[in-house]
Amino acid sequence: MSDDPVLFMDVRIAIEAFELTVEHELPLTGVTALFGHSGSGKTTLLRVFAGLERGAKGRVAFNGEVWQKTSPDPFFLPPEQRAVGYVFQDARLFPHLTVAGNLAFAEQRASGRGHPIKRDAVVARFGLEPLLARNPTTLSGGERQRVAIARALVTRPRLLLMDEPLSALDARRRAEILPYIARLPAEFGVPVIYVTHAVDEVAYLADSMIVLSEGRKVADGPVAETLARLDLGPATGRFEAGVVLEASVARHDKAFRLTELALGHAALFVPLIDAPAGTAVRLRVRARDVALAIRRPEEISSRNILEGRILEIVEEPETAFAETLLDVDGGRIRARVTRQAVSDLQLTVGAKVFAVIKSISLAGGVSTLVAAADGDV
Repeated sequence: MSDDPVLFMDVRIAIEAFELTVEHELPLTGVTALFGHSGSGKTTLLRVFAGLERGAKGRVAFNGEVWQKTSPDPFFLPPEQRAVGYVFQDARLFPHLTVAGNLAFAEQRASGRGHPIKRDAVVARFGLEPLLARNPTTLSGGERQRVAIARALVTRPRLLLMDEPLSALDARRRAEILPYIARLPAEFGVPVIYVTHAVDEVAYLADSMIVLSEGRKVADGPVAETLARLDLGPATGRFEAGVVLEASVARHDKAFRLTELALGHAALFVPLIDAPAGTAVRLRVRARDVALAIRRPEEISSRNILEGRILEIVEEPETAFAETLLDVDGGRIRARVTRQAVSDLQLTVGAKVFAVIKSISLAGGVSTLVAAADGDV
């Protein structure tokens, strides 16, 4: 039996015109994404976990410890007794305290029930030493969020809740902070529930995900399997739909600034990444960046041509498009093509096809998989 903590939820809540109903038992390992469009109930559910929604009905328990229930004997554990860290969309740092003061205040409120996280280790991991004497009002948005995450960690939480912490940052700042978040469970022993509506953040960070739509859970499971599902288009969004593949760095071609990735027995070429040969990586491939051919293309500029077979085709009568799911060496790939292409190429389930992916479309879509941290922190 796994020793990983488990969060059980049987939640029903009605707020004005909004209703949320979720029943789920969630093993907490690594980063779990709560994903869905705005208004789907992600933040409300996170607030229930934190103890900020007393009006929620049902039952919430963490590793067998009841946090709240409405029957048979009503019970509510206050937020400060749940040993949960919370990172908001905005940093919410105390403006009258320095960075060091914010961390010291949080450390005083540490429950002692979570992982024995050392303040100095947190400061070092987030590169906060040069910022300790500064006032939060003088920090950039990215610096403030780094401090906010660090402040949540020094409370020694058993569970870290993050509510779209990167939504107010530009693409450059988001890219800077994502690696910090990805390493949190391995380095500090704290599972993370991460709220987002951005598929790229899910693909980069999460090990598993729960998809919410209109206040209900519509899917859950490992990220790669869930993102590959063709029936979740309305909930996950069609424009950014795609899959996550796991590969490894085979070699670098520095002359042409390319990296070759090994995907099963196939090779994929992406813009040069900074990782040694053998490094495990996660690769996001969007369905709209994949073209299909019934014969292997020749004399074509695209470097990535993967042979596979069609597992599923879902046509959208209300649009010009169809979604296809392919089984390729090393994983599964989605391709969004026109319904006319399906007809002209006579695409059918089981047919052999070639998936064509431009290397440039994979720029920024490769992340290094996080290994377990060595030693204690």
